[in-house]
Amino acid sequence: MAKNLEQPTVNAVSDNYEKERKLGFLENLYLPEILKGMWYSFKQMFQPTFTMKYPEEKWDPPAIFRGRPVLVEDHGKERCVACGLCARACPPLAISMQAKETDDEKERFPDFFEINMLRCIYCGYCEEVCPEEAIVMSKDYDIVFESREDAVYDKERLLVPKEDVSERLEYLKKYRNRQFGSFWDFQEENNIHSVRDRDREWNTGLSLVDMIERQEKNDATPASSSWS
Repeated sequence: MAKNLEQPTVNAVSDNYEKERKLGFLENLYLPEILKGMWYSFKQMFQPTFTMKYPEEKWDPPAIFRGRPVLVEDHGKERCVACGLCARACPPLAISMQAKETDDEKERFPDFFEINMLRCIYCGYCEEVCPEEAIVMSKDYDIVFESREDAVYDKERLLVPKEDVSERLEYLKKYRNRQFGSFWDFQEENNIHSVRDRDREWNTGLSLVDMIERQEKNDATPASSSWS
């Protein structure tokens, strides 16, 4: 005989259901459960509070916290060399910049640098790929915009003195050393460099074969120091 699939095999409302819970008189009134909830709420009134009275009290995040990205200002100048790696690594395409050349040892600097905070997802990829530690994640999490235009931070609003993000920079030093070992040893003086005189034997009159031979000779030269 075919079963009627629309007819439930077990009806929780029927008395034949063995696992149906039987409620007493007081339980049917729901008064005990209401009193239990009120008693629990009354006890919590005398427990220590863990909430903060925001905005009078603000949370101080640890160094590992990824807040609003900022540009590091070192000795009155931005560390950024406008390499564009942060803009390429940004998943939501929130970063835009334009490089400009200078006669200083730094050679290049960002003519303008903008971050659209409405797009930023605080992933920290820009911080990971920056070779100069010029853009880092700050502790700033309290951000309010009055318009979409106000959410686009320019270079002047992004620049922050190095001392204000010193905790984050120290954390990055420990984090990257633990991840890469002795391969990572960032020096602050690396920010002032030049590529104009890296190869003093460079001769634009060399042929392609001579250039390849010169490169093979340089590659075969033993390193002055070991990474290990």
